[in-house]
Amino acid sequence: MPDIDYLPMTCDEVRVALSARLDGEDPRAPMEALDAHTVTCPGCQLWLVRAEELGRVMQRAQAVEVPDLTATVLAAVAADPVIAAAARRRTSAAYGRRQILRVAVAVAAVAQLAIALPILLAGFGVEVDLHTTREMASFDVALAVGFALAAYRPERAQAFVPVAFVLAVCLAGTSAVDIVNSTTAVVHEIGHLATVVQAGLLWALGRVSRRTDPPLRAPAVAGRG
Repeated sequence: MPDIDYLPMTCDEVRVALSARLDGEDPRAPMEALDAHTVTCPGCQLWLVRAEELGRVMQRAQAVEVPDLTATVLAAVAADPVIAAAARRRTSAAYGRRQILRVAVAVAAVAQLAIALPILLAGFGVEVDLHTTREMASFDVALAVGFALAAYRPERAQAFVPVAFVLAVCLAGTSAVDIVNSTTAVVHEIGHLATVVQAGLLWALGRVSRRTDPPLRAPAVAGRG
């Protein structure tokens, strides 16, 4: 039905004012003028009835509180024997893999120490350039200690992975160049494969530990809440 002007207010202006009044706001129009227009305008009467009905529906919808069923659902899932048994199997398998990787990383650390310490302390097996060889042995000892710490605290193994991979890539690259240039023999560079294996073991240990261990919390700073 087309809007009809009543007094100085149009239907659109009246409906805006009525909407503000329904929302508890200032309609910025005389109440008498609004009521007089609504009584004489069928279109505005129908609009007001529908607006009031919509307001009541919205009030009822806001009054309904939807309970949080997250805890209930999680408890029901945990209580299911099949799901709980599958979760326990996955957790047990993950911890088993982590223990195997811890032992492997620890063995690699011990083997590296067994090779490097005699050279560092007594120059065992060194025929030339003892100083440089001892410097390399010192580096190997430090790396072995890092592997041992990763085996002892596997949740921190991920922090050692970049160092191990950079070392493995550098040794593999330089070995390949030296072999191509015939400055060394392949048999002399096979030992560097152990570094690649160690880097892979460390990466695997860090990965499985990230899945099984809770995230590390930052230490609390004194004086802060």
